[in-house]
Amino acid sequence: MRGRAWDRPSSSSRREMEALRSMLLQCVEMLQMAPSLLLGSAELLMEGDLVVPRTRNALACGNNACLWKKSSNGKVEVPYTVSSSFSSYEKGAIETAMSVFNTQTCIKFVPRSSESDYVAIENRDGCFSSLGRTGGRQELSLKRDGCVYHGIIQHELNHALGFYHEQTRSDRDQYVTINWEYIDPTTYHNFQKQITNNLDTPYDYSSVMHYGRYAFTTQYGKETITPIPDSRVEIGQRMGLSRTDIQRINKLYGCCE
Repeated sequence: MRGRAWDRPSSSSRREMEALRSMLLQCVEMLQMAPSLLLGSAELLMEGDLVVPRTRNALACGNNACLWKKSSNGKVEVPYTVSSSFSSYEKGAIETAMSVFNTQTCIKFVPRSSESDYVAIENRDGCFSSLGRTGGRQELSLKRDGCVYHGIIQHELNHALGFYHEQTRSDRDQYVTINWEYIDPTTYHNFQKQITNNLDTPYDYSSVMHYGRYAFTTQYGKETITPIPDSRVEIGQRMGLSRTDIQRINKLYGCCE
């Protein structure tokens, strides 16, 4: 998977793959709900795995203050630390997930030396991240039991770069139907549209940032997100960054300038 973006499979086993993927995603989405039990009054949990400090306006995260800074060499270096609680294998998985950003965008995740702003990757109770650069130490959680997988790691890293979930795009109603009747009202916030900078890119069903069709469902087998006009379109993959994900990172950070 190193250095490659995810492409939609074309084999006849798509239906079986979708069933397995949906089952796995429901497990991941349960993990993404866990942090809400742990966060104190200084933070607000938004969109399941997206942590936004109460003192910060998440909707303003399209401006440069929320982005990681580009250096004179054209690279955007994002310092990080990894908790010693992760095994060598898990640390390798994290580094492999980062390598796609390093090779296909101008984002370069670098081990922290003394930088004041950095991402601290920890083994907390769930998979979650802050939105964009928040300043100082910002935590990104990858629970060892369920979150240390290629696409999930990239999903959370993409939040740290400033990206929302795909299905909250301002134009999402043209591409998906949200089935509110199968969503617990206490989790409605996970499906609210945001004022987003879509970077002149198309809606991406295959984005690693897209929720699965059963995300936060209250009834087994009932979809909370249905693609339109073709309801059979696959959504919610966690294999890795899509080509459009990579394109957006490059556009947001001016990687081709």
